[in-house]
Order: sequence, then C-alpha cells, then structure tokens
Amino acid sequence: MAIVTKTELDGILPLIARGKVRDIYEVNDTTLLFVATDRISAYDVIMNNAIPDKGILLTKLSEFWFHYLDKDIRNHLVSLENGQTIWDHLPKELCENSKYREQLENRSLLVRKFKLIPLEVIVRGYITGSAWKEYKTQGTVHGVKQDDTEMKESQQFPTPIFTPSTKAEQGEHDENISIEQAEQLIGKELCGRVNDIAIKLYTKCRDYALTHGIIIADTKFEFGIDETTDEIVLVDEVLTPDSSRFWNGANYTVGTTQDSYDKQFLRDWLTTNKLNGVDGVTMPQDIVTSTRAKYIEAFEALTGDHWNPK
Repeated sequence: MAIVTKTELDGILPLIARGKVRDIYEVNDTTLLFVATDRISAYDVIMNNAIPDKGILLTKLSEFWFHYLDKDIRNHLVSLENGQTIWDHLPKELCENSKYREQLENRSLLVRKFKLIPLEVIVRGYITGSAWKEYKTQGTVHGVKQDDTEMKESQQFPTPIFTPSTKAEQGEHDENISIEQAEQLIGKELCGRVNDIAIKLYTKCRDYALTHGIIIADTKFEFGIDETTDEIVLVDEVLTPDSSRFWNGANYTVGTTQDSYDKQFLRDWLTTNKLNGVDGVTMPQDIVTSTRAKYIEAFEALTGDHWNPK
C-alpha cells in the first residue's frame, strides 16, 4: 500500500489539526475523522521520511484496545452497526474517488467530539527512560522520592505510578508536572478520577500483554469528558508503539536496557548519532525497515492476528 505522509482532501472536509502523526478532519458538529499517517516523530521532532503501514498498524491496534476496554471505560469511537463502515458516514466525493480512498483506507477512525482533558496521562509500571535518568541523578521519579531500597534500571515499580505532563502545541515540548500542578490545571477531583482510571486501565492491559509475551513498561493515555454526563472518555490512540514502551517479555532482565517493540529503537539511533531533537532528519533504510518490523511484531503478539495491511 502507498505510504501516506500527509492527507489532502481538497476541502471536502475541513482540516481541524495536523499533529505529529494524525490529520484530523471535521465530519459534522459532533463527529471527527482521525487519520493516522505514516509520519513518525521522536524527541518531539517529525522525521523527514516515514514508516510504511505505520498509520494502519496504529489504527488497528488502537481499535483492538478500545474494544478490549469497552466494558471498563467509554471511548470516542462512533459505533458502526449492521455492517456499516466509516464510508457510510463520509461525503460521496471521498467515497467514490480512489485518490481519497487510498489516503484514508484502513487508517481512519470516526470519533465523537469531546472536551479534551489537557493532560498527557502517563502511567509507568517499570523504571526506564527519563524516569530512570532522573532517579539515577536525584533519587526521585517525577519529583517524588522513591523507597529506600535502591532501584535498578528496568525494575518494576511496586505499584504503577501516574506521572502527568502538559499537552504541548505542535513544535513545542510536553513538560512534566507534579500531581499538585495537574490538580491545579484540571481540578483535584477530576485529577483523582483520571489517576484511578488510568492505573486501572494500564494494569488490566499490562496483565493481558504479559500473557502474550509483551511487557508494557509505560504508556500515555488521553481522556476527554462528556460535559452532559461528566463521564470520562478514552480518546486519541491507545497502547500503541507510538504511545507506549513495549518490551520482549522472554528476554526481560532487570538492571539493563530491554529489547523493545516501539520508538525506542529510533530514539537510540538518534541519540547515538547526536541527532535527538534535530529538525530535518532522514532515517536510513535499515532504521525504517527495523522500526516497521518491530511495530508489526508488537501488533501480532498483542492481537494474535497475522499482520495484513489490507
């Protein structure tokens, strides 16, 4: 299938936002079209080239998790019944023109609009990445002193921890904030609800993934709120290699870095070549190929399905 780095719908639907990965269009007053492109970013910078099929992988994996969690939390997917597809809800000009179908097929979600809760809701089950760097130098994780027992790299926390950050605009950097700052931003009661829900969802998915040979070291959730019912809603993407750290459970060893099925492979290459945070980076073909393969491995292990982009 064709690589999609940017969608162009020629004004048939209004473009609301173009993020690091997703192009978002307004379908009507209550509905949006989320299109996951093949763009990839690391250290808040979008690479020049893309990962083939990445947007389809992200979409299919998010759909899997939305359905897996639908008894635990409401999500923003529009319910498609009686054999309907998203094409039944989109303008004919898009449906009947192969130019548009090729851009949207298998990488699009029809979702309800909700008021976004302005937090990146990060749940950490294992100490790694920026949390490990902070702990090594300060003995804290997200500013919180850990137990006296010395932790090792990649060690599991006694219980998962909620480490919020701000939601940055395109081109800006997310900033870690304390629980107290998060409470000031969205209110203490809502922050407590978000904390509880996020850890519950992470724990359920972590336990499922372990039975499929994958460790979910950490992940980022995003939530909206239904202003008519005050219900918290799971939105955006869920437990993908873009938003999570996935490790190979069979090779897991405390005290070292882990084999991963996520963007860490790209991050490591950028860091090794002193390119982290640099604009205009073109990934070499071996990095593209290996990153795609890791995303597919994660998809197949977690869903139990053989990868087929069609």
